[in-house]
Amino acid sequence: MRVALTFDDGPNTVTTPKLLDVLEKYKVPASFFLVGHNIIEDCFPVMERQLKDGCTIECHSWSHPAFPQLSRDEMLKEINDTNTLIEKALGWKTEFFRPPYIALCPEMYDIIQMPFICGRGVDDWKIELPAQTKASGVIDNVEDGQIILLHDSEGNQTTVDAVDMTIPALLERGVEFYNVRNLFKACGVSPVKKNTIWTNVLKD
Repeated sequence: MRVALTFDDGPNTVTTPKLLDVLEKYKVPASFFLVGHNIIEDCFPVMERQLKDGCTIECHSWSHPAFPQLSRDEMLKEINDTNTLIEKALGWKTEFFRPPYIALCPEMYDIIQMPFICGRGVDDWKIELPAQTKASGVIDNVEDGQIILLHDSEGNQTTVDAVDMTIPALLERGVEFYNVRNLFKACGVSPVKKNTIWTNVLKD
C-alpha cells in the first residue's frame, strides 16, 4: 500500500520543525503545500530541511483565498508570486497546486497549468481536535494510492502528535510513504489529466 502525507499552510518556525522531527524519526518523506505570505527569511532553513529530508515543496497560493472569487489575473498572481518566491529562496520549482479550501470552478483548470491536488482530510486543521481522533481518521480510512491531507499551521501540535501515532501504525501494516511526486511515479500514473483534482492516484 502506497500513500503520500501532505501538509498545508506552512511554513513556520514553530510547528513545521516539530513535524519534520517526526518525519525524520521514521525516515518518512512528505509534501508541503506552502502559503506564499508565510514564507519569511526565518523559514528558509526549515524549507531547506524539507528538501534535504526528501520532502517536496508545492504551491498552496499566496494569501489562501477562495479562487472562484478571483479574476484570472488574480489567480495567476497568487500562483506566480508564490512559485517565484520559492524558486528564488531555494532554486526549487513547484509542480503541484492545492486550491485553498478545495474551492474550485471550471475556469481554474484552464487558467492554472499545474496538476491539482486535494487529498483525504480528517479536519485536522481544528487544533482542538484530539490527536488520537486525527490519527484514527487517517489509519481507519487509508487506501492504496491515497494522498492524505493534513496541516502544519503554526500551533497545530495535535496534528504533529497524530502523525507520530499514524506513521508507526501504518508502517506495521506495510504501508510505504512517498512524497506526492514519487507517489505518482510509484503507481505508474501521470498527474497530467484534464479537469482532475487528485485524492487517490489510482482512482481519480
